[in-house]
Amino acid sequence: MTLNQLRAFLLTVRTGSFTAAAAELKMAQASVSELIRRMEEEAGLALFIRGGRRLVLTSAGAELLPFAEQAVSSVDEGRAALRSIGSLDGGAVTFGLLRNASFYLLPDLAQQFHEAFPNVRLRLVGQNSSEVAAAVSRGELEAGLVVLPVEDAGLRVTPLIRDEVFYASADPERLAAPMTIHRMAEADLVMYDARYGWSDPTRRQIAERAQLEGLRIEPIIEVEHVEAALALVARGVGDTIISRAVADSPFCPPEVGTVSFAEPLYDTIAFIQRTSSVLSPGARELARRARSTLLAGIKDPAQRVYPATGGTARRRPGVS
Repeated sequence: MTLNQLRAFLLTVRTGSFTAAAAELKMAQASVSELIRRMEEEAGLALFIRGGRRLVLTSAGAELLPFAEQAVSSVDEGRAALRSIGSLDGGAVTFGLLRNASFYLLPDLAQQFHEAFPNVRLRLVGQNSSEVAAAVSRGELEAGLVVLPVEDAGLRVTPLIRDEVFYASADPERLAAPMTIHRMAEADLVMYDARYGWSDPTRRQIAERAQLEGLRIEPIIEVEHVEAALALVARGVGDTIISRAVADSPFCPPEVGTVSFAEPLYDTIAFIQRTSSVLSPGARELARRARSTLLAGIKDPAQRVYPATGGTARRRPGVS
């Protein structure tokens, strides 16, 4: 059965004649009769009792009716949904964000998008970048923002900005010189993203550097959130690593200072989508706004992108 046949069937039921149904479909009466005849021939059953002034459904036609209504309604609703998404006047967008998105002003993204397109449902999934990449690859999310490196099989990766990663401590002596991987391996470390461990992109970079030197980095404490790690660092329990966006945020305790790595370390934030997919208009617009939000934060390159040499200790305002 085709959609045209089902539409003709439903209109014939509603109007009671092939002629009236043909008028609504803007078709010849013979064409509607032929559509119904082919349905009956395919099923081997009559759908209408002919002969009276008004066509009457047979038991077979009555049995078909709710399924025909459901099929046509589903198609019509699907087309309406696509039109709504195409005009950004409906539908839903699913988008992945890096775990520390709040430090890059990305929470404003949801409010701004909703105010501009109030009829589009927005689902922002904040996860570790490795999980966001996997979800985009599986098609569970349309696109996302991640910190590199991630597993990129089947993904199109577009790097956007670099944000320097610092060694963070409440002990000024540990911030007196650029941090080396050897000194870090000997330190008491409090690391966050405990669930993902060394699959976390930033921690992967540290692990790879340590491996090249024949070293292992073993935290004394692992917690889930960077805020919890910073609270422990502020109490002198251990040290951690944080991006500049986190270091410059109000969430970073005033007791905590930072220093560059001797070989500068960066979080590279990138936009990802599946290579085989075409973004919906809603996802495309959200991605555009996300990129603009990130890039707007680096009008002064010194705030986000650091030169290849570094090592200057950075103390929080008011901290000696």
